[in-house]
Amino acid sequence: MQQYHDEARAIIRLSVPVFIAQIAQTSMGFVDTVMAGGYSATDMAAVAVASSIWMPAILFGIGLLMAMVPMIAQLNGASKATAIPFQFQQGLYMALLLSIPIGLILYKAGFIINLMDVEAALTEKTIGYLHAVIWAVPAFLVFQSIRNLCEGMSLTIPAMVIGFIGLAANIPLNWMFVYGKLGAPELGGVGCGVATALVYWIMAILMALYVAVSKKLSGLQLFASLYAPALKEQIRLFRLGFPVAASLFFEVTLFAAIAILIAPLGSITVAAHQVAINFSTMIFMLPMSLGVAVSIRVGHLLGKRTTEGAGNSAKIGIWLGVSTAVITALLTVWLRDPIIALYSDNPDVATLASSLMLLAAVYQITDAIQVVAAGALRGYKDMRAIFQRTLIAYWGLGLPLGYVLGMTDWLVPAMGAHGFWIGIIIGLSSAAVLLGLRLRWLRQQSPEFQLAMSER
Repeated sequence: MQQYHDEARAIIRLSVPVFIAQIAQTSMGFVDTVMAGGYSATDMAAVAVASSIWMPAILFGIGLLMAMVPMIAQLNGASKATAIPFQFQQGLYMALLLSIPIGLILYKAGFIINLMDVEAALTEKTIGYLHAVIWAVPAFLVFQSIRNLCEGMSLTIPAMVIGFIGLAANIPLNWMFVYGKLGAPELGGVGCGVATALVYWIMAILMALYVAVSKKLSGLQLFASLYAPALKEQIRLFRLGFPVAASLFFEVTLFAAIAILIAPLGSITVAAHQVAINFSTMIFMLPMSLGVAVSIRVGHLLGKRTTEGAGNSAKIGIWLGVSTAVITALLTVWLRDPIIALYSDNPDVATLASSLMLLAAVYQITDAIQVVAAGALRGYKDMRAIFQRTLIAYWGLGLPLGYVLGMTDWLVPAMGAHGFWIGIIIGLSSAAVLLGLRLRWLRQQSPEFQLAMSER
């Protein structure tokens, strides 16, 4: 029991700073929305449309780089510190290489926006935001690479502190560039993109300075030797990271697709859906942070060649996730009306959002299971299993069934937004079952098999 207690404490100690860092990062998007909305409704809409393109693109890059965390955690657990500088530098090269295609996608995003048939002013401001935020891409990915190094070394506090510094900088920079204060140009919603770029350069520089002065990392001598990009290692990093990137993309685009499909149902339905999904996203950060912590712990313990400890860490992480989800689900049911009032005072929106929040409470438990199980599988480097199972769960089951229930009379009378949310429950529950069964199967294999998989 003491062993389980100690492992639970280790997971919580790692996950709390990750959770707080994610809150800070999400709050930057909230600040952008509020600042742009204060300038004009068109500018707020431009930031929203641009974010729907910018976030999936950058999340794909982040997903590719997330393979660094279990790789570095395993090297750290195996006391192979001399191999970490090479691995870290290859991650930095990958970040810089990824900046090119992601930047080109954002630069050419006007083609996508024109297909959406939106008004000219909104198109112009959206493209302007995306062209400004291109400059954030290399900084964001370099920041993520350094963050992955720190998290692989079980140091999750630096990203938390720097995340809040970034949030603190984002507020005045938005004010300056949106409204043209202190000699800055008045750019409206485009100014949010400029502020975002500056903030991520500040955060990347601060993370680099932390690594340079940190006593905990000084023994690694990260740049004592400079390594050239190694094609074999870049392919390995891409091969491990691509399934994670794809699964993140599937999840993000699932919710984006649902928002688009719900749009014909009217502004009340869209607003209620947005309220429920925004709150659910905030709650999701709790199990997601546990998933990151479990990935670190599993990778570290496999590096120590303790497969039993890695399996226990995965099991404890899932129990922590379920316990947390039960609490948040109960609070969602109990406090849903005051929460909705923070978003909207429209009685029609509030009524529909209240029923959707009940459905959101239902899927929080299975959502916690699937995200923590995925974190554990990342620790084992079983990335392909995550890719395959999330594709089936989200796009093979969740979205099609949601569409059938929400927009057709094939099974039941069309349920509108409720049908899509039942589809979300089915998709996340399917992912929880598929990923959970894969994790259980993996834990039942021989220690030699588990170690061989983790050393790929």
